[in-house]
Amino acid sequence: MAATASAESSDPELQASAWDLEPLVEGEGQEGVQRRLDDALERAQAFATRYAGRLGELDGAGLREAMRELAVVHELVARAGYFAALRFSTDTAEPANGALLQRVQEQETAIETTLLFFELEWAALSDERVEQLLAGDGLDFCAHHLRNVRRYREHLLSEPEEKILAEKALTGASAWTRLFEELTSAIEVTLPGTSEPPARDGSEKLALDVALSRLSLADREVRRSTAEAVTAALAPGLRTRAYLFNTLLADKATDDRLRGYPHWLAARNLSNEASDESVSALIEAVRDRYEIPRRWYRLKAQLLGVERLADYDRMASVTEDEASFSFAQAREIVLDCYSSFSPELGAVAKRFFDERRIDAPVRPAKRGGAFCAAAVPSVFPYVLLNYTARRRDVLTLAHELGHGVHFALAAAQGVFHQSTPLTLAETASVFGETIVFGRLLEEDSEPASRLALLAENLEDTIATVFRQVAMNRFEDLVHTARREQGELSAERFGELWAESQSEMLGDSVELTEGYRSWWSYIPHFIGSPGYVYAYAYGQLLALSVYERYEQLGPELVPRYLELLAAGGSRSPQELGEIVGVDLADPGFWTAGLDLVERQLQAAEAAAQASGRLQ
Repeated sequence: MAATASAESSDPELQASAWDLEPLVEGEGQEGVQRRLDDALERAQAFATRYAGRLGELDGAGLREAMRELAVVHELVARAGYFAALRFSTDTAEPANGALLQRVQEQETAIETTLLFFELEWAALSDERVEQLLAGDGLDFCAHHLRNVRRYREHLLSEPEEKILAEKALTGASAWTRLFEELTSAIEVTLPGTSEPPARDGSEKLALDVALSRLSLADREVRRSTAEAVTAALAPGLRTRAYLFNTLLADKATDDRLRGYPHWLAARNLSNEASDESVSALIEAVRDRYEIPRRWYRLKAQLLGVERLADYDRMASVTEDEASFSFAQAREIVLDCYSSFSPELGAVAKRFFDERRIDAPVRPAKRGGAFCAAAVPSVFPYVLLNYTARRRDVLTLAHELGHGVHFALAAAQGVFHQSTPLTLAETASVFGETIVFGRLLEEDSEPASRLALLAENLEDTIATVFRQVAMNRFEDLVHTARREQGELSAERFGELWAESQSEMLGDSVELTEGYRSWWSYIPHFIGSPGYVYAYAYGQLLALSVYERYEQLGPELVPRYLELLAAGGSRSPQELGEIVGVDLADPGFWTAGLDLVERQLQAAEAAAQASGRLQ
């Protein structure tokens, strides 16, 4: 199954894997972007002329007509916006891409401010009047969305104030976020002994994502030198990124104060349709089980033959098995797994390859990481990868295609309900990744590679559940410190990063001095404050759904597809009920963490069976 070539640059199918963004603008390119924005603005202005100040006079049929027109406007704006944003993500250094993105954002803001009145007037209606309107026929495509809008009533400002905040965001938070993406995409790591072609100055450089992937290699000296090289690459712009982060922390503090949010995470919880109490319960439940990752890292130190892991050892392979997979092999594995679970799901996943909806190669100035973009209901989603031919990349492909099939199946819900809250957003991705992991494990009879697989699976769960909660704690520390103490130095960020990571790791992992700067390339802190705990929420939910699948077998498949097809048309609790999961159960998080502990026990048993423990 494993490919013999380890260099992703020698994979012609991978290099040819680039997405086609033209369906977003029906082949019209940048002219199509501008035409859709102009059309959207004209429609928004007409909408405002017709409905501003009159929302309370509408009946059910009138509200239905208004929401259908709003859906058209949102779709036009999203087509233009995704075209610009996705093009920018593949080459952040190209000035034309940045200019197009900025122009789109400016015109999106003009449309947004034109339509602000609608949500403000809707939020101001009485509960009785709202329920009368939503009881009318034909509003299923927007009813849950409209009820959610009203959850923000206490935090909305006046229309003039809302317009000012929207206008200023262009040169505020969104501008700083774009700068961060450009800065981090340009980071190059100089490594000794790499096989990559040398740069013009004779040094050898790798993109940050490629360098980080080397931390999974079996050779500890390679890991150590790679970590030192990453730290050195992060150093030149560290103060700039610290200033950037400080600015965004202050910006959010101002926004929260003006809107009356009681704490820094309240706005995120509201958008996630999660109560403060349930989120606190999740975070505390995970923190109470930090001994799970510590236990694994102590065992891993024995497997690697070291007294104690260093931070750069955490993702190391526990065996000499360093299998690599061509992009074609990864495609074949993932599609077969999806199709075996559900032919319908497999057919949807196949479209990503057939219709050029994946951009997979690592390139200079390409945004790091991986993501899936929903685009719009009428256009099939897009996936971005930075594929480096490692086994984890196969699982990442499965993960992002999980998002993709979720978006695709939910497209029938329309623009208001296609996407779920973040708390449900990881369900299909983790589920798909788990199916592929099961296949890889089932087909591998070699004790060493089975141990490696079980270790990688556990480590991915640890990264998604425990590390994300530790990163939430870092965010909590920095948001609180910025509000109470003022601007933070790069060194202070490093101290708070080390504090939050040490809480999780205890004495099981040594944090090197260089690791203190590694907070500075993580995009979620910058563009999506408070986002990261949703990974833990989604992972534990998805593991619970997968456990239901193991119990019920094919009986669960149609219910699972129903869950995906529902998109965000219902509350998280109602969506969970479709597959028999009770998110309101206080013991839900404990049960999910018990599943993680069973993963640990499986890895421990494999390690014992390997005969490598003393």
